[in-house]
Amino acid sequence: MQIPARMSGMVLAGHGDLECLQWRDDLPVPVPGSQQVLIKVEAAAVNNTDINTRIGWYSKAVRGDTAAGAGGAYAKDAEDSGGWSGDALKFPRVQGADCCGRIVAVGSGVLDNRIGERVIVRPMQAPKSGFTHLPLVTFGSEYDGAFAQYAATYSEDAIAVESDLSSVELASFPCAYSTAEGMIQRCGLGGERVLITGGSGGVGSAAIQLAKRRGAHVTAMTSADKAEVLKCMGADDTLDRNDAIPPATFDVIIDLVGGSRFPELLDGLKQGGRYAVAGAIAGPIVELDLRTLYLKDLTFFGCTKQEANVFTDLAGYIERGEIRPFLGATFKLQDLRAAQEAFLSKKYVGKIGLEVS
Repeated sequence: MQIPARMSGMVLAGHGDLECLQWRDDLPVPVPGSQQVLIKVEAAAVNNTDINTRIGWYSKAVRGDTAAGAGGAYAKDAEDSGGWSGDALKFPRVQGADCCGRIVAVGSGVLDNRIGERVIVRPMQAPKSGFTHLPLVTFGSEYDGAFAQYAATYSEDAIAVESDLSSVELASFPCAYSTAEGMIQRCGLGGERVLITGGSGGVGSAAIQLAKRRGAHVTAMTSADKAEVLKCMGADDTLDRNDAIPPATFDVIIDLVGGSRFPELLDGLKQGGRYAVAGAIAGPIVELDLRTLYLKDLTFFGCTKQEANVFTDLAGYIERGEIRPFLGATFKLQDLRAAQEAFLSKKYVGKIGLEVS
């Protein structure tokens, strides 16, 4: 295959509003280095982390929710600490944590027989050269991701998948489903009662399927108009976002929302319950009564870093048809601004896909 020298893609030019996403046709095609592969990207998807990075929400100076900063209000606070790790982000950056495509070239140390493989990319990766001070490296944050026609990543993080699903369907899995699976594995969820907040979002809808796969009784928090869809995904029960949370009911809470209802979530746990969190779209600053924590013998799990098996387990579930994609809408990569607006509207259930090639 003839690989061009230049490619098209969407770059993030800085922290701020949607104007910071800029389409370019003159981006250099990455050259795979040692132990790397070059992927012709076929599809990507939208994630909260893409938007949080764009608006600078990860800065410790920010105390508001994701929606409040969507117009760029957090940009100044994030100039020196806008990356998820607290480091400054390097611009321009090709974002895109979700990637499905085919390997078209390999760097030194990688066998040529990988060329032609259809792969999905592990979003949360073990730190490589230049990032050893970090606990992990995020595809599309520390280095360029899938919002362009080509992307380079390490061979060990490009996982081959044999599936009849479309590329945009496969691209809906990596970030959201690995986040959900990582949370579930960390807290050891089994055939127990679990409450999942943000049930209609990408990670929430993934967590419903993955929890049911383990025999859990799933209650999902959502809006009333989405309740039946979540039950079709596998939720046994739903709670409206404004409903009271029944006290001492759940063995595990999978929280993606945070915000002012955090104390109620803890009250909803049984004695010895487990709370796992990997998002705070309703706000990162919460009130914790330490008496609730220690008198109920609760265990907290903050979930970002993932063991290597989380992603390969996920690939196996996909190949065996144990989980399926839920796409609320699909856009062209050129329309990423509109796709992010649709994502922030919260009108859709599941993921918002992006067609790249």
